[in-house]
This record gives sequence, structure tokens and C-alpha cells, in this order.
Amino acid sequence: MTCFFVTGTDTDAGKTLVTGALLHAAQRQQLSTLGLKPIASGSMRTPDGLRNSDALALQRQCEPPVDYATVNPLAFEPAIAPHLAALEAGKSLSVSDITRQLHETLSRTARDFMLIEGAGGWRVPLNEQEDFADIAIALRLPVILVVGLKLGCLNHARLTAEAIRADGLTLAGWAGSVVDPAFEAQPARFASNIAHLEAKLTAPCLGIIPHLANPDAATAHRYLSLEAL
Repeated sequence: MTCFFVTGTDTDAGKTLVTGALLHAAQRQQLSTLGLKPIASGSMRTPDGLRNSDALALQRQCEPPVDYATVNPLAFEPAIAPHLAALEAGKSLSVSDITRQLHETLSRTARDFMLIEGAGGWRVPLNEQEDFADIAIALRLPVILVVGLKLGCLNHARLTAEAIRADGLTLAGWAGSVVDPAFEAQPARFASNIAHLEAKLTAPCLGIIPHLANPDAATAHRYLSLEAL
């Protein structure tokens, strides 16, 4: 049984695409999988309740299947910072409550390969005192960093990697996801940026997902490898 916490350099860095692709790759190796997104804002109203598109994407990569509430127990409608969305819904978020629920889920639904996806970046707040990082710290999970490849990503990636290690956790690996197609338009410059990340992050690169016209886990997994994990 292996479990990692997935964080990103920023909002829309490609966390869900990478998380789903890694789960898909694990399934192709005949491993059972579980993808969790404990908190999600920006959810839509449906006859079955609030549903978040990222959480639904992870649910599709769980094998054997699980219900939506297992993947995403806390869904909020506004597409704003989760702690603010929770406050507007009259709820409060705390590391103790979230980790208690995650412990129960992981023990009840243990799989060969499990990923817990955060929201936004490493320091996105849960409340006035706690951040999403505190969930990974409380669970003592190794971390996978998703680097949204665009202008400015070198600084964001290095600072995030430094923060993960400063919090006493292991950076198990990182994956790049091209979020700005202009960033990969000049191959020599693109290669130089990737080489810099490989040298400075000092953790295995799990792969680089190019900009995809129709991004999905089944396509993206071809660019990633689980071997280093």
C-alpha cells in the first residue's frame, strides 16, 4: 500500500491531470487505486448534490470504484479559496477533522496505490492558522509536486520544493504539466527550463505532460512513469 500527497506550484498547475494520469498508469500495472480530493471549491449543483469536476475525474480513476463522497466529502460551490467557500457555507475546516476522516477512508478503502490531491498550492489556507500543507504533515505523507509549466514556474517550483522539505516531508518526485503552450513553443528554451528544474528540485522527474488539446488521464499517463516512486 502506497500513498502520496499531491500538491502544485499554483492553482491550475495540472494537479488533477497528473493525479489522474498516475492512477491510470497504476491501473495498467494491475494495481488497485484510490484518488481522494478531500476539499473542493468550484463545485456545480446536480440532482445528486454538489459535484466538483476535478473530484469526478479522480473518481473515474478509482479501481475498484468508490462513491463520490469517498473521493470528495467536502464540496463547496463558489470557485474561491476553500477556507472562504467553507465560511460562506457556514462550515469551518480543520486539520484534525480532515485527517481523522482521511484515516478512516484510507483504512476502510485501502488500495495498492493512493493519491490525496490538495487544492491550489502548498500554502493554501484551511483556516486562519492551518494550511493544506498541514494535512500532509499530519499524515506524514511523501509529496508529489506538479509544476505548472509556464513563465515564472522555476521560482514557484523551487520555493515549493524548499517549503515541502522545510516542513520535514520528502519530495518523492515531481511532474511537469504544460499549462501555457507558448512555453514549449521554442524547444531549446523549453529544454533549458526542464534541465534547470531537474537540477534544482533534486527529486525524480516522473515525466512532462505537453499541452494537450483534450487533456485526460488516459492520454496523459503515456508521458509519466511510476518507476521512481
